[in-house]
Amino acid sequence: MAHFLTYLLLSFLIIYDSLGLSQSNQFCDAGVGYPESTCGFSSSSSSSSSKLLIKGGTVLNAHQQEVADVYVEDGIIVAVKPNIKVDEDVTLLDATGKYVMPGGIDPHTHLAMEFMGTETIDDFFSGQAAALAGGTTMHIDFVIPVNGSLVAGFEAYKKKAKKSCMNYGFHMAITKWDESVSREMEIMVKEKGINSFKFFMAYKGSLMISDELLLQGLERCKSLGALAMVHAENGDAVFEGQKRMIDLGITGPEGHALSRPPVLEGEATARAIRLAKFVNTPLYVVHVMSIDAMEEIARARKSGQKVIGEPVVSGLVLNDSGLWDPDFVTAAKYVMSPPIRESGHDKALQAALSTGVLQLVGTDHCTFNSTQKAFGIDDFRKIPNGVNGIEERMHLVWDTMVESGQISVTDFVRITSTECARIFNIYPRKGAILVGSDADIIIFNPNSSFEISASMHHSRTDTNVYDGRKGKGKVEVTIVGGRVVWQDDELKVVPGSGKYIEMPPFSYLFNGIDKADAKYLSSLQAPVKRYFTAS
Repeated sequence: MAHFLTYLLLSFLIIYDSLGLSQSNQFCDAGVGYPESTCGFSSSSSSSSSKLLIKGGTVLNAHQQEVADVYVEDGIIVAVKPNIKVDEDVTLLDATGKYVMPGGIDPHTHLAMEFMGTETIDDFFSGQAAALAGGTTMHIDFVIPVNGSLVAGFEAYKKKAKKSCMNYGFHMAITKWDESVSREMEIMVKEKGINSFKFFMAYKGSLMISDELLLQGLERCKSLGALAMVHAENGDAVFEGQKRMIDLGITGPEGHALSRPPVLEGEATARAIRLAKFVNTPLYVVHVMSIDAMEEIARARKSGQKVIGEPVVSGLVLNDSGLWDPDFVTAAKYVMSPPIRESGHDKALQAALSTGVLQLVGTDHCTFNSTQKAFGIDDFRKIPNGVNGIEERMHLVWDTMVESGQISVTDFVRITSTECARIFNIYPRKGAILVGSDADIIIFNPNSSFEISASMHHSRTDTNVYDGRKGKGKVEVTIVGGRVVWQDDELKVVPGSGKYIEMPPFSYLFNGIDKADAKYLSSLQAPVKRYFTAS
């Protein structure tokens, strides 16, 4: 009987989805080719002029704020100073009483990703459109290799990104190890503009790698000047935890969190940090969700080790109570890995972000609709992992961190844009309002307010983990490459207008690595010249 009811529910959801009824927002719901009549996007630029003047705003950079005008020509910022005089052939934007700041850069997204037997509902158009509506002008997505091949994976993602409408870059995942992977890593760095590689310590049987592979990968990253990134959970222990929950009869979404507790995130974080120290290479820990992981990062940074900690919005503003909701659709939408933690972890992560223990905020935007999530209605292990956030990040971080007084307005720019640009070596081209920087700019009204709704967002998913949340501060204008793409709550973008941003190796995190290596070698006091004494 239970299996019949499951079949009935899944059948209903699939029919519901096929009719388009589950799509809460038809704004980005066009099919192949995205006809504008059904997608609501304008193909025309917001102005015919390649010149843009933003007047009277308070310009925010990570290092300072100043009241100044910003003048843009051909997509580049050419002047930042008060009272700029221009000719008539210029588009004017009044930013009086508002902040003018670099567009957000989201370091962690998964668009059009094939995972757990399905594919994320947001592709490189709908996901990017959502990002632009939320003030994010660039994101870095994770390329998954094809049968272990990095080159094949890169080509596949290049094809997926043809419909892009904003700036994007790529990280590369490493899922196996041999000489061909090592050679392809060099190709990625020297020819394809990728300067970071991700290693999954979780997802046993699919993406998970061994400690031996991680060590080899860390060594190769170091030699190439590429940043090693880890998804830090003990995959073997998670696998055992999942079996434990199933044996206890816990098959619902709450089993997901119970099977992979914070201690397993802390253990893997500690292990990755120590292996990176052994190799002496920088480490980036993605989606830090727990006090356990955060404390390991704090300890390493205090000792002088180069470790970057990236919390994501869901971990900063949510707790795990939603996983116990009696409605499956509601509970399943919160399933992600590492899990959203119980209350208390969120506040601790906020404090760590405000004090510099954690350095920047991502989203891990990896969206599946309710039909896809229902694949695991009888078994939480089959619920596709992922939540939304690419559109909501800037607003939620402002409301949670700035409005509460935990960080300054310049810190906001640092954790949502500038630090990401520095870590991935594209600053000050990105992440700054400076002469010569790309004109990726947002106008932000601190006195306006926002409300998040699954029925109004620009993602294709029919649920939203932040649904109903209200706050202060709103992105009113988004500018990419000097072109206004979001204004008056209207998007003006078309597929194919995006730009791939190459990211060179050897960011500031590699400064001093060679000296540390030399110091280590000189400290060994070995080999010792010995002699043998005959008895």
